[in-house]
This record gives sequence, C-alpha cells and structure tokens, in this order.
Amino acid sequence: MNKMTIKELAVELTVELTELCDSIKARSIYTNQLLRSCSSIGANAHEAKYAQSRADFISKLEISLKECYESEYWLEILFKVNSIPEEQYKYLSNKFGILRRKLIASITTAKKNS
Repeated sequence: MNKMTIKELAVELTVELTELCDSIKARSIYTNQLLRSCSSIGANAHEAKYAQSRADFISKLEISLKECYESEYWLEILFKVNSIPEEQYKYLSNKFGILRRKLIASITTAKKNS
C-alpha cells in the first residue's frame, strides 16, 4: 500500500468506500458527502499530473489534501452514528492517513523545489 501513488491509493479508497456506502441505506446524507469528497481526492491528484505550472500543481494537491481531511470527517461521522464497524473504520482511517501523509510530503517537496 505504501508503494502506491497518490492517485492509485485514492482510486482504491474510492472503490472501497463506494461499496461500503452502497451497503449503508439510512445515512445517504453522509455517504453522499463522503463519496463526493473522497472521489475528489483522486480527481485533483490526476489533474495535478497535467498542471500548467508548479503553482497549479501545488494548488491541485492542496485541494486533494483538503478533500482528504473532509473525507476523514465524514467517515468519522458514519462511525459515530454506528453505520460502520470499528474495525472497518480503523482500517479506512489508516488508509486515509497514509494518503494524507503522501499528499503532505508531495506538497512539501513541490514547494521546496519551487
């Protein structure tokens, strides 16, 4: 999992969360928000690959990072309202943590090389 690119990890998380959210019927207001924010992580990371400038690249990665934080929030809400078992919550939280650290490292490196 640590060898995966930001985009690959974001896609994997989006697929896993899509399956999870499809199984949660009573919390669509939260699951919709989670899927929107999670899918935006990968979309912005993919766009960053084709950025028009270093500043544009950094901006898109920063948007991905913000969406990652938002996804972690909605995941926590679903856990707190008992829609996700603790084991699954911890597993997904760990994956978001890895993704977040990768984004932070990439942003830091890109800013340093500006």
